Amino acid sequence: MKKMIYGLFFGDSITYGEYDGVFGGWVDILKRYTLQKFHEGSNEVILFNLGIGGETTEGLLKRMPYEMAARNSEEGNIIFIGYGANDLAKKNGSYLVAPEQFEENIKTAVQYAKQYSNDIYLVSILPFSRNVDGVESATGKLRVNGDVLMYNQILTNIAAEHSLHYIDFYAAIVPDKEILLSADGVHPNEKGYGIMAETVIPIIEKYL
Repeated sequence: MKKMIYGLFFGDSITYGEYDGVFGGWVDILKRYTLQKFHEGSNEVILFNLGIGGETTEGLLKRMPYEMAARNSEEGNIIFIGYGANDLAKKNGSYLVAPEQFEENIKTAVQYAKQYSNDIYLVSILPFSRNVDGVESATGKLRVNGDVLMYNQILTNIAAEHSLHYIDFYAAIVPDKEILLSADGVHPNEKGYGIMAETVIPIIEKYL
């Protein structure tokens, strides 16, 4: 008997797939992949892209319980949490979400997720390209690659502490970041999103 499993992807514009006019981002690539596999006879794995551009973990905590209650499969849920690129941005000298608060927010999100699933994946933050590292944007936000390492370490520690899975997109992108990021230096381009999807396909395979 085939199962119906839901995959819930919480995140910001990088989860949403912004700046990818070709494939629609990594989650949309995975959606098409799971649908194809279902037609070939695999379990039905339905993926929900719950990414919102500009969102921090503060916004996540406000909506996460409602989003999960609305999309809950009795046969199993996989939950992905991908935040940090906005949290670590500085505006007027202050982080949008300071490291200590980011850690607390992710831990709270994990507790919410555990009500619906034991299959929880924390997603690393991507590196920024040279042209935006330490440069204030038109919107007054400042992002620094050193902060990416610090916030990713928080995610790594939480994953280890709570026996969660960790998806290291940072390691997959950083060697070729200048050709895998879009012109804005923050979002991947279609090649970058393709590599992200390839990184996650082996994970999705386990549920098909």
